[in-house]
Amino acid sequence: MVESALRLAPSQQTHPQLVDTFGRVHRSMRLSVIDKCQLRCTYCMPAQGLPWLSKSELLTLDEIYRIASIAHFAGFTEFRITGGEPLIRTDVPELVQRLSDLSNPSAPIDLSLTTNAVLLDRYAQALKDAGLNRVNISLDSLRRDRFKALTLRDQLPQVLRGLEAAKNAGLSPIKLNTLLIPGVNDDEVLDLADFALTNGYQLRFIEQMPLGDSPWDGSTIITQQQILDQLSTRYSLTEVPGRGSAPAAQWYVDGGPATIGVIASVTKPFCGDCDRLRLTADGQLRTCLFSDKETDLRTPLREGATDAELLDLMGMATWAKEAGHLIGKAGFQVPERNMSRIGG
Repeated sequence: MVESALRLAPSQQTHPQLVDTFGRVHRSMRLSVIDKCQLRCTYCMPAQGLPWLSKSELLTLDEIYRIASIAHFAGFTEFRITGGEPLIRTDVPELVQRLSDLSNPSAPIDLSLTTNAVLLDRYAQALKDAGLNRVNISLDSLRRDRFKALTLRDQLPQVLRGLEAAKNAGLSPIKLNTLLIPGVNDDEVLDLADFALTNGYQLRFIEQMPLGDSPWDGSTIITQQQILDQLSTRYSLTEVPGRGSAPAAQWYVDGGPATIGVIASVTKPFCGDCDRLRLTADGQLRTCLFSDKETDLRTPLREGATDAELLDLMGMATWAKEAGHLIGKAGFQVPERNMSRIGG
């Protein structure tokens, strides 16, 4: 079965690569470890939460590690642990350690974690010691009342303690992800920028995307251009060249080296350079955040599939990857899974 995956590799490669029909070589994987989250961000999930996956439905640490090790064999060098909120799982530091052990001089691994930072002050040093390189932290407001209104939880102080703990542990860079919502937090662009620049964090604003349970209207989002226009009232911005496959386009602030980024999935899609796959917490491989196409890896894994057979499934899924998402085009449908069930 592995032959079809191997055919995707250039003949000069020792190991297979996961390549799609558009020639995109895939090197980055999001590893979701849980769908649960302590927060109830209004753009992500209902106030009462969702029907959470049972423990038996979640991939075990061994299963996540096995899929990641197969991906590493196929040339993947970047892994990001996500959720839900990954730090709800107490075995995440052990997973970080095991993934870190895959790294070697010829195939080093960039290992990161996306978190809401509510529990990060407890885990930051252990994660760093285990081999975590960096963190992405969601922070949509610096105002305690507004944070509570957005997340339905009064936990901004815990998030700020988590940020400080990450800095003290030496995790770097610390990236802040801010989703802007019209009439809700779009008046904090400059405040958030000042906060990030003062503390040495890398801020990335995110255009609101059609995920979650709240209504979405692409005509009312805060666009990349609107964000840049606001920033330009205070800073001199120069676009950073050589973006590559990174989701965020970045701009030097006042000549650098500090930068601010924008993830403009809606108005400036970057699908043509996408090199990411996503593994959901229940073992489904997704090639696009906005597609409902999934390849089940959990069932064959638990039924005794070999590494070669699992690699073949991953290769065929990658080969069938779409050219890009269809947001704003005829036929687009909001994915059935919300963000916490897919993995950020």
